[in-house]
Amino acid sequence: MNVARSSPDLLARLRDVLGPAHVLTDADAMAPALTDWRGFYHGLAAAVVRPSTTAEVAAIVELCARLRTPVVAQGGNTGMCGGATPDGSGRSVVLSLARMNRVIEVDALNDTMTVEAGCVLAAIRERAADADRLFPLSLGAEGSCQIGGNLATNAGGINVLRYGNTRDLTLGLEVVLADGRVLNQLRGLRKDNTGYDLKQLFIGSEGTLGIITGAVLKLFPLPRTSVTAWVAVPDAAAAIAMMSALRTALGGRLSAFELISRRCLELVLRHIPGTRDPLSGPSPWYVLTDVEDSASDAPLREPLEQALATALESGRATDAAIAGSNAQARALWRIRESIPDASKDEGLLYRHDISVPISAIPAFIDEAGAMLESRYPGVRIVCFGHVGDGNLHYNCYIPGRERGDPVAVKAVDVNEAVYDLVHRRGGSISAEHGVGQSKYDELPRYKDVVEMDLMRAIKQALDPHGIMNPGKVVQPGATRAPTPP
Repeated sequence: MNVARSSPDLLARLRDVLGPAHVLTDADAMAPALTDWRGFYHGLAAAVVRPSTTAEVAAIVELCARLRTPVVAQGGNTGMCGGATPDGSGRSVVLSLARMNRVIEVDALNDTMTVEAGCVLAAIRERAADADRLFPLSLGAEGSCQIGGNLATNAGGINVLRYGNTRDLTLGLEVVLADGRVLNQLRGLRKDNTGYDLKQLFIGSEGTLGIITGAVLKLFPLPRTSVTAWVAVPDAAAAIAMMSALRTALGGRLSAFELISRRCLELVLRHIPGTRDPLSGPSPWYVLTDVEDSASDAPLREPLEQALATALESGRATDAAIAGSNAQARALWRIRESIPDASKDEGLLYRHDISVPISAIPAFIDEAGAMLESRYPGVRIVCFGHVGDGNLHYNCYIPGRERGDPVAVKAVDVNEAVYDLVHRRGGSISAEHGVGQSKYDELPRYKDVVEMDLMRAIKQALDPHGIMNPGKVVQPGATRAPTPP
């Protein structure tokens, strides 16, 4: 761990701020913070520090700014893109927000909750429920991911159809800037037209502009009635048409609409104990949908049944199962939430967290599948996603490529093939997982030149010494982006 390149007394000063117990330098103690969830990215650090207050975060960042020491903020370390993993220089300080896990206030009348960045998402949802409210952000990793990381990556989740992304669920932020100053906008205001909406700079910035230490989140009435259905559909076009029909029939009560391929279900059935096929026969595609209402006597099942009956009559659906209990609904959602874990067990998976306009999803799936099959015979495509906001997790296994082969892991040919098609379809190469390290080199290929220039200008203005999570999101180099083929 090369501390000397940064400052010989860095560790001593960090211990002065936090006390020795919360400045980790032992290799074994630091190891969990130096690799990502997938085990793809590995780094080194001078120390892993664990502040418990915003003042301590500010003191650490101010010290690192003076010593020109990189700072990598880390939440639950559940990201997919290496955005919270330090580089290999050993100069960085990894700043864990785990001890900053307090709920500061729940204001049920204002429908807001003020929290520290280290709060685990599941704990926030539980605390909201205790106040008879809903915080709707829900992810497969919610038992370990932290709200600071959700904010830093603008996480989406399963309920975006009704409630929006993390960006839409945030009213205010507290942020430690790159010079150690604290931007305090922990205000539960829904209207504040006094200038730039600064919080939006930091949501989705992956710790490259500042460290989010607190947030004011929106709450909603707690749903008291919900119905979950698993529906077989012949193709993605039928799924999109059915979603449009369900929205017309059920309005804002439609909260989730997930598209899942047969291969995803087979992976889960093979690798996740206790799961079973919800239907009696196979289908190439499935939809998992939720309908909910805050009224305890809301008549949801009948209109959903009618809408599904119409879909069956029209051929948009071929079979359906409606959960008859909360346990059955949880079992259906367990299938969806287990897909990432099940996918890890079958080798090297090229993951693509992409978005395209909802109307373009069927054509993209058809075109991308034909393209990959022609280039990589025997390819196995694992496609699922939140089609209500155009977000697909379009992943694939390539025959002969294994996790243990560094050349295969670093290969970008598959990514470029998929991303070029996404770009031509007017989409984004990152819908909810962020850029991190995995798309750092690819972003300039697809971002508009003016967008990239503005992003670099903002980075330079807020972090002139480049200490905030370097090597992630924004490249400091050329000002013109190459045009993809």
